Amino acid sequence: MAREDFKIDWKIPEPTLRRLPWYLAFVKLLKGKGEVFVSSTQIAKEISVDPSQVAKDLSFVNISGKTRVGYEIVTLIDVLENFLGFTHQHKAFIFGVGSLGAALLQDSGLNQYGLDIVAGFDVRKEVAGSTINGIPVFHIDDFPARQKVYGATIGIITVPVEKAQEVTDFIIAGGIKALWNFTPFRIRVPEGIVVQNTSMYAHLAVMFNRLHSMN
Repeated sequence: MAREDFKIDWKIPEPTLRRLPWYLAFVKLLKGKGEVFVSSTQIAKEISVDPSQVAKDLSFVNISGKTRVGYEIVTLIDVLENFLGFTHQHKAFIFGVGSLGAALLQDSGLNQYGLDIVAGFDVRKEVAGSTINGIPVFHIDDFPARQKVYGATIGIITVPVEKAQEVTDFIIAGGIKALWNFTPFRIRVPEGIVVQNTSMYAHLAVMFNRLHSMN
């Protein structure tokens, strides 16, 4: 199958984009078991959504199933990975190499999904000059020079909350186009900058609330 350049239609609902990786993970498991086809009903049952929703979600990726047998798994995996951008390498920097930043540098699995973390940055001089998982860590002051070398487009922010906006402004000025924000601070960015907020604290609050409501 010929691959097209990575491109996402931003008219796609965000809930659909969030479900597609779940579909991908499930069909990869089926492939590992030697399965050849998968139906929307099978996917729906595993992910706990309505079969019609699965069919609607997959309609965005321009793949059609076969009557009575469903989707060819190998083709579905290829189409989903390409559509989601997992086959296209995106260079990224991590800003803030504390416990969380260091853990992300150690996560080699991110590279398999198209996120190529090429360097980390920190304000601590004792951290600068080290390597984690073979990835160099520089002082934050070296970012402009290193950006000219690497040309990263994504910044992963794992700095203390009080530094989140300051770092955001600094790295956007240096050419970063998309931000994966792990701080609980809702950073402000100019139009045209992509932001994905992943607050573990928010997810903890939801989990704790639901857990307590069961008592």
